[in-house]
Amino acid sequence: MFIVNVEGAIRKNDKWLIIVRSHKEEHAGGQLSLVGGKVDLVGNSSDILEKTVKREIVEEVGVNVKDELNYVHSTSFVTDKGEHVVDIVFLCKYESGEAFSKSPDEVEDVLWLTTEEIVSQSNSPIHLKESIKHAESLIRSHSS
Repeated sequence: MFIVNVEGAIRKNDKWLIIVRSHKEEHAGGQLSLVGGKVDLVGNSSDILEKTVKREIVEEVGVNVKDELNYVHSTSFVTDKGEHVVDIVFLCKYESGEAFSKSPDEVEDVLWLTTEEIVSQSNSPIHLKESIKHAESLIRSHSS
């Protein structure tokens, strides 16, 4: 069985909302990441992935995104504890709120970075770089 995780690629003024994961986190502490989290068991629910990513964004960084979410891509990975995870990334449009570390046990810092800045950071994992590149190409295909 997989853990299902969702992440939001939030863009505002040509910059991405990126978090520095807390060193207290069991997986990837201190690394850059998109905002997101695990899908909870809630019984029967429609739009469970979309509801989860919106909730996680508000809980972790205090930002609201618009209802219009676009699928970017999905990946799988194994956590440092050996848990198998399916990760789904959505492109999110910023709506309101000032981003801050609302949940310090999960989020050490909040940054607005350009694609180039994300790619050049030493604590930027390959999966984050790939997610940002996929989201960037989705934006380009929608604007052409």
